[in-house]
Amino acid sequence: MIDADGYRLNVGIILSNSKKKLFWGRRIGQSSWQFPQGGIDENETPLQAMHRELEEEVGLKAEHVEILGVTKDWLHYDLPKRYIRQNCHPLCIGQKQRWYLLKVDCFKSHFCFDKTTHPEFDAYRWVHYSVPEKEVVYFKRRVYERALQELAPYLFSKNEQIRKKSGTRRTTRYLRQHRR
Repeated sequence: MIDADGYRLNVGIILSNSKKKLFWGRRIGQSSWQFPQGGIDENETPLQAMHRELEEEVGLKAEHVEILGVTKDWLHYDLPKRYIRQNCHPLCIGQKQRWYLLKVDCFKSHFCFDKTTHPEFDAYRWVHYSVPEKEVVYFKRRVYERALQELAPYLFSKNEQIRKKSGTRRTTRYLRQHRR
């Protein structure tokens, strides 16, 4: 579904494990990594789309996750001009996303990338909370940053420190801004 402004309605899914690491999926046949995401079908709510996409892209069902939080508003990103299909109607200029933060409560064996004939991912890894906004494709970076910042309070306490991959200590922007 594409809205009147040209944005495709979409959900983004941030999966966290018991160690507060995030699922980072490698797009099939590519070297790029991202969170699971997908379009909202006609007559489907964002929550229904999130559960459908979760199962299609990573094989997890509702009973395998706990919803920790969701962004209050839609987050947008524009596609670079070279990715806009000018011959499609209605014209899609980007994505309008509602983001969900989920805690995974299942075994590694529950993950399955070939639930559909067109899998999204061929591998995954668990990464530190700061990694995705640095590694995602450039035109999605601001949306990832905003989603991660807004959803951080659902995963981390105000006083909790997060270790960078390098081993130095820092807090997320949210935690820095709300430090006592």
